[in-house]
Amino acid sequence: MIRALTLLVATLLVLPAAAEAQKPIKVGMPMPLSGPPALFGEPASKGAQMYVDEINAKGGVLGRKLELVIRDSKADANEAVRVSRELILKENVDFLVGTLTSAEGPAVSVVAKENKIVFIAPIPKTDQLTAADKLHPYVFRVAANTTMEGRSAAEIVAKWPVTKIATIAFDYAYGQDVTKAFVEHIKKLKPGVEIVDQQWPKLGEQDYNPFINAQMAKKPEAIVSSIWGGFFVTYSKQAKALGVFDAVKYNFIGLGEAGSPETTKSMGADYPVGIWGNSYDAFYWEDNPGAHKDYTARISKYLKDEYPSSWAVQGYIGMQFLVEAIKKANSADSEKVAKALLGLSVDTPVGKLTIREKDHQANRGQLYGKTVKDARYPFAIMKPVTYVDPTKFMD
Repeated sequence: MIRALTLLVATLLVLPAAAEAQKPIKVGMPMPLSGPPALFGEPASKGAQMYVDEINAKGGVLGRKLELVIRDSKADANEAVRVSRELILKENVDFLVGTLTSAEGPAVSVVAKENKIVFIAPIPKTDQLTAADKLHPYVFRVAANTTMEGRSAAEIVAKWPVTKIATIAFDYAYGQDVTKAFVEHIKKLKPGVEIVDQQWPKLGEQDYNPFINAQMAKKPEAIVSSIWGGFFVTYSKQAKALGVFDAVKYNFIGLGEAGSPETTKSMGADYPVGIWGNSYDAFYWEDNPGAHKDYTARISKYLKDEYPSSWAVQGYIGMQFLVEAIKKANSADSEKVAKALLGLSVDTPVGKLTIREKDHQANRGQLYGKTVKDARYPFAIMKPVTYVDPTKFMD
């Protein structure tokens, strides 16, 4: 009888552990899937899903399948917080990977800290996300940050034959931070530069005409914009109609991925060919690591798109870092995974990336180039396209 009872107790103890091992590892993804921000958010979520599908086809991680639970954050900080809490409390997700805007990212970081759950941000750039006074053990970023982007742009613009520069950016964390980084750096590189005008439309503005007219009255020789996504499409159409690009002789650089295939494809003949832009990825990037070519072929097939999205790679890389950390920790426990992410290096489609231990920031650079027409494609591309290593801009 005693032996039978012992066996029964042992069996009951083993069953929950076995059941836990069979449960999927659930990852919540708050990401904009509607409105203009969906131009970037939707492909980012699909890149993450492709990675999940590929990992599951190989047996998952630690013998468990991955499950990606995606919710529309609507590019709104309050909505991102709401769906993140719902993902944690109702869907019982183990981790968060997501958000797009620099309003959403810091807001969700607070939720992650409260719930002691790892949060990997694949897109938000504001320096505030991982600033010393905001950093906590559970937040990590695999995107570039505003210091890296602003300084990279300054290096390019400093070589232009201009001294009078204007800026236009949304009046929130990303726009403020990237503009500040650009202005501070270009003044060091080229002390004679004068910032003749700065315009600050609200995030989501649709009528840019008053801002454009006010800016052009100051007669800038160059413009630095960080209007992004579908909003850049609207802004640039209005700017083109008012002759902005001709007036500055196409000495215009669009940060916020204005050179991405999504943007140039969506605008077609309306795109202001000749401006500079940046992007996280480009299917036509030829001078790239070997893994990129294979990734591009897979994402093209997955999306059923001959000219695949550049944003898919950020969702992909975010999931890649999470899975490699789970493997390193040999656990799906957030405390252990958070520690495993510190200093972690991963071979990604764009090359080896490392999350620094001191600020939880990956050394993620971007592609920059002047846009041109190319007979091979029915939309503008950046050519030549150059990957700017951000290492010297990170501190």
